[in-house]
Amino acid sequence: MPRPPITPDANTATGPHPGGARPARAPARSHWRTLATLAPYLWPKGDWNLRGRVIAALVCLAIAKVANVNVPLVLAGAVDALAPKAAGAAQLLAIPLALIVTYGLLRVAASAFAEFRDAIFARVLQRAIRRVALRTFEHLHALSLRFHLDRQTGGLSRAIERGTKGISFVLNFLVFSILPTLFEITLVTVILWRLFDWRYALLTFVTISFYILFTLLITDWRLKYRRAMNEADSEANTKAIDSLLNFETVKYFGNEAHEARRFERSLIRYEDQAVKNTVSLSLLNLGQAAIIAIGLTLVMLLAADGVVSGQLSVGEFVLVNAYLIQLYLPLNFLGFVYREMKQGLTDMEQMFGLMGVEREIADKPGAPPLAVRAGELRFEGVSFGYRPDRIILKDVSFTVPAGKTLAIVGPSGAGKSTISRLLFRFYDPQGGRILIDGQDLRDITQQSLRAAIGIVPQDTVLFNDTV
Repeated sequence: MPRPPITPDANTATGPHPGGARPARAPARSHWRTLATLAPYLWPKGDWNLRGRVIAALVCLAIAKVANVNVPLVLAGAVDALAPKAAGAAQLLAIPLALIVTYGLLRVAASAFAEFRDAIFARVLQRAIRRVALRTFEHLHALSLRFHLDRQTGGLSRAIERGTKGISFVLNFLVFSILPTLFEITLVTVILWRLFDWRYALLTFVTISFYILFTLLITDWRLKYRRAMNEADSEANTKAIDSLLNFETVKYFGNEAHEARRFERSLIRYEDQAVKNTVSLSLLNLGQAAIIAIGLTLVMLLAADGVVSGQLSVGEFVLVNAYLIQLYLPLNFLGFVYREMKQGLTDMEQMFGLMGVEREIADKPGAPPLAVRAGELRFEGVSFGYRPDRIILKDVSFTVPAGKTLAIVGPSGAGKSTISRLLFRFYDPQGGRILIDGQDLRDITQQSLRAAIGIVPQDTVLFNDTV
């Protein structure tokens, strides 16, 4: 269907919405719902290769934890075997060597199976990230033009970037750090109770519980600074990208200095929040170190008293110390992990929230493709406005017979580009209908409609790659 080139008019120029000062925020979602949304990507239906990798990774995780828990027990046995006693020289040499070799093998096994776990799970993680990012990208392309005119490109880009990073962080630390550490804490507490008495288990449990409670409370308090940092970062990124995307407009009005001032205001806000974030982190680290030191000292004093009274051996004293150090080391990162997991879940919520945005323009179920016969275009009583208080087209009717040409002229804002956007079905008219060869555009598929129409835009875009 021949027709002249159509160029955009001023009333529908693309760009950020006047009220869109901040990046798009997704609807509020619970963290559990976010994890439930992610689960099918980790356990894909019918993909037994990835499912097998998940199972193998969990097996490696279990082996690594069992080896790790047995390391202090073997070390304690080696220390007791080396202690002076009425034993023959041969026995004195044989037992420590066997235990020391076992100690080394257990440490190697703990590290090796942890690395095997990461290597096996890497394909599952990256495949999930790829599929989620691709689905989000495809969904954004399927949304209406109104959605994209009301949003800022920099904010959408940042939401997808942070969401994919959030998936990687949450999965790595939740599945392979938080849950295994909690399991190890429970296991060690039971071992201390069985090998010694309830006082060791109680002191260990109370110290770790107080440590976790302190960490979570302070981290929740600090989240406001981290959230403000991210908002300032998104704001600065959005302003920079939108300013550079509209480089020509900035030059038209000589507003380089104005754009620089807007960008700097966001950077200043980010700087202030970053300083507060760092200072509060120092407070968190100091409190964590104090709690660990107090708890470790109390348990070691109890163990030392047991050695002096003859209730414990030197090896058992070393065993208590080794277990406590082994537990406290991963807890040092708890504040960081908890904060980043909450932030990662929030970022995932924003991305999954974008995927949950309903399409304003969607094909009817079972809609057929456009059947082009002659190429007659007809507008019948079409009325349309981008906002209810501003109607652009009022009861517009015209027909372009097959093989004929129609030129539409008028001042800026008259609705020239609006007609082309309705023809491409970027929007549906509020009144009337548009037909091609007698077929209402709302009754056919959008893909077949756009495949049948050619357009020559005024601006050359998307030619920064090979043609």
